[in-house]
Amino acid sequence: MKTLSGERLNGTVPMESLPHPNTKRWVVRRKAGVVAAVRSGDMTIEEACRVYQLSEEEFLSWQRAFEIHGLAGLRTTRIQQYRLSRSARAAPPRRQKRRVEPNPLRQATPSEVS
Repeated sequence: MKTLSGERLNGTVPMESLPHPNTKRWVVRRKAGVVAAVRSGDMTIEEACRVYQLSEEEFLSWQRAFEIHGLAGLRTTRIQQYRLSRSARAAPPRRQKRRVEPNPLRQATPSEVS
């Protein structure tokens, strides 16, 4: 049974709401539709990758971005804000030591001279 918005009551995604298999421009709504179809069990990851000509890695990146950041994570214009480099994920940021140059105008104290 469908609601007025076209969603099914059992939580699955209506097949008519999925993007066309020849989709070339992946906007947030289309990515979210494919991720939702896989999450609901209407489609397997393998089917989604085959139908939409995606790599499994690309689909899994969409799924991970959606789980962590919601719809905003699927925006390509914001992708760099949500991704950390591998080195940043592996280790905490290191503080750089400040190099102190001797001041030629400073006079040495008596304890430094001896």
